[in-house]
Amino acid sequence: MALDHQSVDDAFFEDLHGHFSDEQIVELGMVIGQFIGFGRLLAVLDLEPKFCPTDGETELLS
Repeated sequence: MALDHQSVDDAFFEDLHGHFSDEQIVELGMVIGQFIGFGRLLAVLDLEPKFCPTDGETELLS
């Protein structure tokens, strides 16, 4: 949905219905939309961390 929302077709929803109810699919879509929107807002406001600690590093991000 974030990179190519137009590729989400009927076959995709048929597959989802094998695992989720209509209500769950709507809720999942709403949560996904919120996360995509929030991530884009953080990027626009330049609030994303520039570096992420790896391999057990515990230093604070600057």
